[in-house]
Parts: sequence; C-alpha cells; structure tokens
Amino acid sequence: NRLVQGDVGSGKTVVAALCAWLAFQNGAQSAIMAPTEILARQHFLSLSELLAPAGMRLGLVTGSQGAAERRRVREALARGEIDLAVGTHALLSEGVEFRRLSLVIADEQHRFGVEQRAALSAKAGERSPHVLVMSATPIPRTLALIIYGDLDVSVMDELPPGRTPVETYVVGENKRQRMYGFVRRLVSEGRQVY
Repeated sequence: NRLVQGDVGSGKTVVAALCAWLAFQNGAQSAIMAPTEILARQHFLSLSELLAPAGMRLGLVTGSQGAAERRRVREALARGEIDLAVGTHALLSEGVEFRRLSLVIADEQHRFGVEQRAALSAKAGERSPHVLVMSATPIPRTLALIIYGDLDVSVMDELPPGRTPVETYVVGENKRQRMYGFVRRLVSEGRQVY
C-alpha cells in the first residue's frame, strides 16, 4: 500500500505503468481507476502506446460505453484476456470481474473515498492486491501519515531530466483580452491550452 505524491509531469503515470508491467510479467492483472472519463481515456491511450508493444493487452471501462462494448470488455477481463483495465468508477460496477487482479492503482486518489479504493481491491477476491495511489496534491509527510496511516508515502520531488516545470498564473480581469490573444497564438501553433 503506497501513496506516490508528485507534481504534474513528475512521472507518476510511468511509475504506475512499470508496476502494471511487473504484475503482467508475473501473470497478474492490474486496474487503474481515474476520477473522470477524460483522464481515463488519456491514460488508456498513453499506457496503450507504452505497454502494448511489450505484449500487454489493455481494456477501457467507462460508464459511457455501449452495451456491446461493455459486455466484450467485461468478458475479456473475466477470462484474463485483458492485462490492464483502465477506467473510471465503472470499474466498481457489479459484473466487472477479474481473473487474477493483483495490482490496484488509483490516480488522483483524493477524489476517491476509502470505500471506493477498498471496493476495487475487493475485486481481487481472496487475494490482497498491491495498492498504489497517486496524487499531485502536495501534503506534508507527517499529515500524509496521519490521513493515510495505512499507506507508505513516496514523494517524487524532481521532474524527469529535460521536463519543463509547470507554471501557473492568475490573469487579472484587466489583462483578459491579452490572455485570449496569447491562447489563440499558442493554439494556432498546434499547442494545447487548458
């Protein structure tokens, strides 16, 4: 049971991918739960790009899937034909069963309650799965130990080499039009803006 805390871009998702790959190497399934469908799809795409070439089979589990796709993914999970399930709270749904779930990962774990993490872990049946929870919300280590006393805490306090730090700014009302121009320029250059 481990909490990995690190800024956006620090490499938490890569750590999760490596853990899932190790589980796969040992014949086990993993599940990563994200709080929103957008984030779940983003993880599914990036993890597929990273792990599928290594032979891992990934499946996406969300509430918006059609009945046929939902049934196909659920059956593949139950048969052990999906090595890493990436999804939303839909992973907790009745009917989502795993053949050999051994690693549970919760991204942005503060958005999930203890019971939700426990419900996903319970999908492992009699086995107690490894649990990795990730958060970009910085909390002092002593507070983390009080709040998450059942978890070991690891802090990723450096960015990978060459990674540009994330900068956050508050733009006052008097500079709103200037900010819109800046956003238009970046988008026209093919960049992304949030």
